Amino acid sequence: MHPDLISRAQQAAQSAYCPYSNFPVGACIHSSTGKLYSGCNIENASFSLCICAESSAIAQMVGNGERLISAIAIFTPTQIPTAPCGACRQRIFEFSLDSTRIYLCTPGNEPTKKTITELLPHAFGPNNLETS
Repeated sequence: MHPDLISRAQQAAQSAYCPYSNFPVGACIHSSTGKLYSGCNIENASFSLCICAESSAIAQMVGNGERLISAIAIFTPTQIPTAPCGACRQRIFEFSLDSTRIYLCTPGNEPTKKTITELLPHAFGPNNLETS
């Protein structure tokens, strides 16, 4: 794990725009090339237009031409680690391998380590689109 991964996720949460939920979330991706991409949640009064921290970080990574998440840290200000929503699990799956590490982080606690398969068993992915 990159030494700054968790601290960058926590820093990203400080930039969150969450006036409706008051639930700041930060995410930081360690890409397969070793670069870090951070994101935070961005809420909107029209709730369906909200952007999750994980999606924000993935957009940063893809916008920079990368396509593979080596690890991702997700920070929430809770006592119990909070897993990504279903949509973000699907987005993480799209850019992950079975070996991709997902760290669920909370203040003052050791991260909970998961794989995408643990968070999204039987996921729908590119292999499901093959028709031959």
